[in-house]
Amino acid sequence: MIPEEGIFLHWEQYVMKVLSVCKIGLKYSKDPYAIENYKQLQNLSNEMLERQQNYPKKDNFYERDIYPTPNLSVRVLVFNEHQELLMVKERSDGKWAVPGGWVDVFDTPAQAAVSEVQQEAGLHVKIVRLLAIMQREKYKDYPTLVSETVHYFLGEYVNGELTPSHETLEVAYFNINQLPELSKKTTAQEIKTAFDVLFNNRPTYFE
Repeated sequence: MIPEEGIFLHWEQYVMKVLSVCKIGLKYSKDPYAIENYKQLQNLSNEMLERQQNYPKKDNFYERDIYPTPNLSVRVLVFNEHQELLMVKERSDGKWAVPGGWVDVFDTPAQAAVSEVQQEAGLHVKIVRLLAIMQREKYKDYPTLVSETVHYFLGEYVNGELTPSHETLEVAYFNINQLPELSKKTTAQEIKTAFDVLFNNRPTYFE
């Protein structure tokens, strides 16, 4: 996601954002030219930080040698005029989830939510409500070493057309009582909890 104007307080935060993009690119890219460019950009960014006396020489600022904290993720409920739920078919497992993903560094969960719907489904939405904050490992039916805190938001359609991306195979709306087979990226209980808050006008659910 391209940061909004004025979101960063210092130039160092821009550099760290670039380094985070490099980290993701180096982890997932298979293109040797892209990998070479990510490495070059990573080296240039590290050099910028090195030239400032306040920052030690370090090859990778995103190594896991910091205080461990949970990963932050988002999921967004978006409905059409028939009160059908927007879902995306995940390329990773061929099953369905509500749009969402990880929160990038220096992004708020709400900003990440807007970005993920745009990237995965082709729609621009406005976030209108936080529905739930849940500890995902409690809801997974498979072993996991990842501690993940997910934010479920309600999004309101602004514009755009349903368009899958490199992460998604299909985008479609479904009757909320007839949802398709779910991806591991979300669970029936998580969606049910978010539905309960929304449809029964309950306070935000949190753990």
